[in-house]
Amino acid sequence: MSIGVKIFSGRASQHLATQIANSYGVKLGDVKVMEFSDGEFQPSFEETVRGQDVFIVQSTMPPSDNLFELLLMIDAAKRASARKIIAVMPYFGLARQDRKDKPRVAIGAKLVANMLMAAGVDRVITMDLHADQIQGFFEVPVDHLYASTIFLAELEKLDNGNLIMAAPDAGGAKRANSYAKKLNTSLAICHKQRKKANEVAEMTVIGDVKGKDVILIDDMCDTAGTLTKAADLFIEQGALSVRAFCTHAVLSGPAFERIENSKLTQLFVTDTIPLKQKSDKIVVLSVADLFSDVIRRLINNQSISSHFVIS
Repeated sequence: MSIGVKIFSGRASQHLATQIANSYGVKLGDVKVMEFSDGEFQPSFEETVRGQDVFIVQSTMPPSDNLFELLLMIDAAKRASARKIIAVMPYFGLARQDRKDKPRVAIGAKLVANMLMAAGVDRVITMDLHADQIQGFFEVPVDHLYASTIFLAELEKLDNGNLIMAAPDAGGAKRANSYAKKLNTSLAICHKQRKKANEVAEMTVIGDVKGKDVILIDDMCDTAGTLTKAADLFIEQGALSVRAFCTHAVLSGPAFERIENSKLTQLFVTDTIPLKQKSDKIVVLSVADLFSDVIRRLINNQSISSHFVIS
């Protein structure tokens, strides 16, 4: 007997999950969430999952209810005798807390991994982790996808022979360098110093961007402080234009205002996180087909390495 596949969604990723299910060729599963007056909530599957491979789509950006809802759904599927439970986490929250960078702090990403495994997850599918080593926090398989599969098609359209790849900080140099090698372009790096989290004190450019069309590459855009400061700096250094490609559109606080007032020509993002508001400068590229294809390959025991265009 063939194993059934059911795709469900938490409340944070309903739109993306619906697109993934449609692309895969199934209807999104029925989940209801009962809310108590004090804010407590209880998700329940409104159809059988016994003996099924259950895929639960939920990005875990703040609030923490998004993560806890995913944990509750995993636990519910396990107690309902699902054959396998796969957490599809397009955006893996707390990924920036991947190590102790100062005394007396938690390693949040490891804690999330522990909770997912304790809840009963059999596999995790995610995209563009802030730090690759987070995969090692799990004792279950992790399929780490890259937005480069989607971004490269757009970059090839923009490639006029005058592009230069750029990293907004030293931490993103490896990622930007991979794009530069793939597209056979030069590389520039911004060196930044922070006063505190989400606040850049000073920034300088390493590399020649004069007369170039700059492409900034990053895994996420949060307050857009680094990104917009880098874009403005590149224009000051003689760049003709600056576009940015960021997988996760966190876009918190003054992000939208900063983007609108910056020298950025365009910001390309994916729909791993729903946009809070629209902007003429922001272009959203869907990851639905990519995730649905990976699900199909997993079910058919096929390789997914062809999707790792840049890793």
